[in-house]
Amino acid sequence: MAQGADLSYQALTAFCRRHGITQPPQPASGHYEFVPGVELQHDTSPHPVEVAGKLRTMQTASAVLAYSHMVFFQGYPRFQRFECKVFLTESFRYFDGCARQVMIDNTHVVVLQGTGENMVPVPEMEAFAERLGFRFVAHERGDVNRSARVERPFSYIEQNFLAGRTFASWQDLNQQARAWCDRVNANYKKHIHAVPRELFLLERVHLKPLPAWIPEVYRLHQRIVDVEGYVSLNTNRYSVPVTWIGRRVEIRETQDNIEIQLDCRNLVTHERIPDEQHQRVTLSAHRPPRGQGIKRAEIHPEEQAILILAPEITDYLASLKKNSHKLIVLALRQLLRFVRDYPRQPLLEAIEEASHYGLYDLDRLERMILRRVHSNFFLLNPNPDKDPHDE
Repeated sequence: MAQGADLSYQALTAFCRRHGITQPPQPASGHYEFVPGVELQHDTSPHPVEVAGKLRTMQTASAVLAYSHMVFFQGYPRFQRFECKVFLTESFRYFDGCARQVMIDNTHVVVLQGTGENMVPVPEMEAFAERLGFRFVAHERGDVNRSARVERPFSYIEQNFLAGRTFASWQDLNQQARAWCDRVNANYKKHIHAVPRELFLLERVHLKPLPAWIPEVYRLHQRIVDVEGYVSLNTNRYSVPVTWIGRRVEIRETQDNIEIQLDCRNLVTHERIPDEQHQRVTLSAHRPPRGQGIKRAEIHPEEQAILILAPEITDYLASLKKNSHKLIVLALRQLLRFVRDYPRQPLLEAIEEASHYGLYDLDRLERMILRRVHSNFFLLNPNPDKDPHDE
């Protein structure tokens, strides 16, 4: 170049790559060997899927035993720490044992800070791992070969299991996924020259036994029962007895159920809707018998008070209910304040003028009342030295 050689950009970059001028040569990829029962690799990947006639994005959670290549996966509408604990619990039950460590891809669901060897898990997830007897580890950033066991099945799941399938519900999807895993794990694999189920017979002996009792994964919420007798969770509404209206309740969300508890003696259980569907779930026991529902007053208490204190404005009140841009309850409360606070004569004059011009803005009506009150009831004494009462 300095001597005037004319080279194309492609020739120059090829020369630099051959001689390692711009970047160091790529190192050879390594090969990882795993002894039985040491590691389970876990990762997630999004895939489009049709559930209940709607196209959804499924978070595919997969777990693979590093030695035997046994695979297990499930699908979720979202994947947070709650779903992560549910999935790992189901994975260990499927494998009937727990590996000593679970390899993750530096996911924020588990990682609090750091990467690779310096990764620190979230205390909630660390306590979950300690209860089942394993620990979370993360591979170094960019070391994709370290988690190759779990990365490989994702394309196979998409091209084999999901291809051409539709599902009635998320429960139906996960049941079919479990049956598919049973069939795939019993097939011969060319890349390992073995059947995963046969290798698993050896690895199963080295897995840590599960506790005699595994606590159910749950998530707690606090809610106030609304005026219709429902509590809202993930856009879905679940019914409770109408006597709980206005009371604070505790919601225990598990994989399959929603448990709503008022106290130690009052508990309501619903089947959990796993995704956000804006549905209303009502138990028959929470519906009052016909004719015994909540009876609403035909007239608002504020309206009734206005008619008693100022029956002259009945026509304006009826028009206000039809034309007010505010919530009718708020408008009635504001008008009732006018009737109680302001003198009768300027109030009626202002309302008469507002009715004549079709004015139903109560803020403007109040200014009209105040102008009349100021001019008629707060007259200044032109002669401060003379007492007006002496005349």
